[in-house]
Amino acid sequence: MNVLAVIPARYASTRLPGKPLADIAGKSMVRRVYEQTRKARLVSDVVVATDDRRIADEVMRFGGTARMTPEEIRSGSDRIALVARGASAEIVVNVQGDEPLIDPALIDQTVQTLLERPEAVVATAVKRIADPADLTNPNVVKAVLDRNGFALYFSRSAVPFLRDAQPGVYPAGGALYYKHFGIYVYRADFLQTFAGLEPTPLEQAEKLEQLRILEHGYRIACAVTEYESFPVDTPEDLRAVTERLQRTEGR
Repeated sequence: MNVLAVIPARYASTRLPGKPLADIAGKSMVRRVYEQTRKARLVSDVVVATDDRRIADEVMRFGGTARMTPEEIRSGSDRIALVARGASAEIVVNVQGDEPLIDPALIDQTVQTLLERPEAVVATAVKRIADPADLTNPNVVKAVLDRNGFALYFSRSAVPFLRDAQPGVYPAGGALYYKHFGIYVYRADFLQTFAGLEPTPLEQAEKLEQLRILEHGYRIACAVTEYESFPVDTPEDLRAVTERLQRTEGR
């Protein structure tokens, strides 16, 4: 099974410009993500998809593979579909370029979930919410699953709504509430189909691209994981991740 992992990396960022090149304990962020992805047992090849020559040069400098893509591409999935087009991969993994601490085992678990669920065209990862603050944070995307582990819906709101609960009080740690991690594992043929699908009302309302898949009637399998996600979106996130790595690497 040929599994291609693609890391989309754009230089432009509203809250943290140039973050793929940000230094994290002696290595660039894009290098951290690349090296973690390479460790995944089920991944055959890794490519960074970027619209900026500075990022491509950095990837080549540390010995990685980069592919230049047009700046005007509308989304990360379209960028990944372009890179995957014509490749021999049967499975394509979208690893977010702002996840320098992504666990290779999480990548493998999500790939394995798709391999075990022939009804699904995409797999992603979720984790039970332990911190009630996550439920009211719109930057933490919530997932609702059916009894077989397929996604029913994704939202920035606290879903499901508990009618009989005290207002503003949420029971964290139960099986009802999951947070979504931004890793996607596609069947290669569906990835090209997805790139051609029209945006949908729920997707546009929530600003969540994965809702386009559900609204068009396709199924997403969810790997329920115990691993954690530490995305870097702000300077504060960058400092926290740097400090964590400095502690673990003894720098």
